[in-house]
Amino acid sequence: MSNRMGRRLCLALAFVSWSLPVLGTAVLAGEGIVVYSARNEPLIKPVFDLYARKTGVPIQFVTDKEGPLLVRLAAEGTDVRADLLITVDAGTLWQAAEQGLLQPVSSPTLDRNIPTPFRDPKGRFFGLSIRARTIVYHTRRVKPADLSTYEALGEDKWHGRLCLNTSKKIYNQSLVAMMIAATGTEATETVVKSWVKNLATPVFSSDTQVLEAIAASQCDVGIVNTYYYGRLMKKSPGLPLALFFPNQSDRGVHVNISGAGITKHAKHKDQALKFLEWLSGVQAQRLFADANMEYPVNEAIAPTPEVAAWGTFKRDATPLVQAGKLQTEAVKLMDRAGYQ
Repeated sequence: MSNRMGRRLCLALAFVSWSLPVLGTAVLAGEGIVVYSARNEPLIKPVFDLYARKTGVPIQFVTDKEGPLLVRLAAEGTDVRADLLITVDAGTLWQAAEQGLLQPVSSPTLDRNIPTPFRDPKGRFFGLSIRARTIVYHTRRVKPADLSTYEALGEDKWHGRLCLNTSKKIYNQSLVAMMIAATGTEATETVVKSWVKNLATPVFSSDTQVLEAIAASQCDVGIVNTYYYGRLMKKSPGLPLALFFPNQSDRGVHVNISGAGITKHAKHKDQALKFLEWLSGVQAQRLFADANMEYPVNEAIAPTPEVAAWGTFKRDATPLVQAGKLQTEAVKLMDRAGYQ
């Protein structure tokens, strides 16, 4: 590495360190648990507060995007402050594990509470809640019988009627990665090109914007995470929107997770594991999933009535580690297909 590159790396790591909050001295002195979380504070703080009240174990945390959190973990190395990393995408968890930032753990409790597709085979990370990335449609302009699969959104009948979120979002990268796992690179690239051909508008920067565009009849169908639909319909229940779960006759709808793993050099590994096990249990699962209108990963726990009202569905059972393994290939594919 040249001196100039070395200086740039040091400056980048220093910026990450300066730009994130400083943790409390009590935790740095060896008390409690430290969590780096890509899940937003309003969604995760009530979980931390409940655990602290129940156990007396304090939890301090930093929230940020996945990228800066992974850079910070790498920069801290053996002096890492975090005991636990929480992210909102399986691909990011896989990347953290492959970068050596997470350590494997063995837990009969986690194995019992979390289905196999939603945990790393090597025990480095575990899902905590599930969302489906599914089709949403305008109820006055589209009939459910018109819909079938993700792939079918590339058919000519949807020309000028499709809205999508940007390919830069990790959720779309994971969807395309799992499509590659299911049908191969060539077939997936053909589908993504057909989506681009059918776009009614330039891609949006968020799922909420996709939903609003469909409701305003700018387009008729789109692909979104279920909880964005739930949030918007809770705010504006009269919108002409509904969900459709695709690929029910073959592999099932794509699902993703919020999840967590214990950092490689965690100072409080035992405490972090106890907390992670608690997160997979009944009380925490309800709070963790319900706060964001998601599905509990623990199959013994039913979703809220609001979420259950969306209907049941067959989910893609392909292990979510594929979302990480194929993420780079998915990004390159979307770029070649003109999906911005």
